[in-house]
Amino acid sequence: MRDVLISRVGAVALAAVAIWSSDTAFVAVAAPPAPAPTMAAAPLKPYRINPGDEIEIYVWGDERLQRVMKVLPDGSVSFPLVGRIDALNKLPTDVEGVIVAGLADQYRNSVPRVTVSVKNPSGLTFAVAGKVRAPGAFTPGHYVNVLEAISVAGGPTEFADMGKVKIFRKQGNQVVVIDVKLDSALKGSASRADLEGAIVELQSGDTVVVP
Repeated sequence: MRDVLISRVGAVALAAVAIWSSDTAFVAVAAPPAPAPTMAAAPLKPYRINPGDEIEIYVWGDERLQRVMKVLPDGSVSFPLVGRIDALNKLPTDVEGVIVAGLADQYRNSVPRVTVSVKNPSGLTFAVAGKVRAPGAFTPGHYVNVLEAISVAGGPTEFADMGKVKIFRKQGNQVVVIDVKLDSALKGSASRADLEGAIVELQSGDTVVVP
């Protein structure tokens, strides 16, 4: 009787193992690919004044000295009692300091608070030429990198060589050419060096050429 019971228990166990084995599938899952390198978000940099920008200057308590003016092509503005101010590539706070110093002789006590703000950053411009869908000059109103600039220009055309993009930048009397490789960045397989190239920030007056 005992042998019969053991035999039945063994048969049941074998059947359970057979059922579990037939209903359970083992699937080999490949390890997920290593994530592409990412760049930490850079903090927004303060805006510097460009020719063509519209700036507002306000001297607190003296409405006569409130002005809205456009920065001249040479980067200068003229302000009453101060004269010519070189604002090119200056921060608004830099211009505030120049005005305060220029007005110092006009007040017995301390100079009232001076506020300079960029009302319209229309001087920040760049151009995109070559094999893009909408080439032209653009005024974004904020800083952009080379990849964003090409996107603003409608993106590359079918036969654009994104591995040989160039940025032409005027520095003084010279033109500097910056080579940028964007093909791997657009495919999602960019190296860290390619990502750094893709986020090269444009300066006002830059021209991006897509061959």
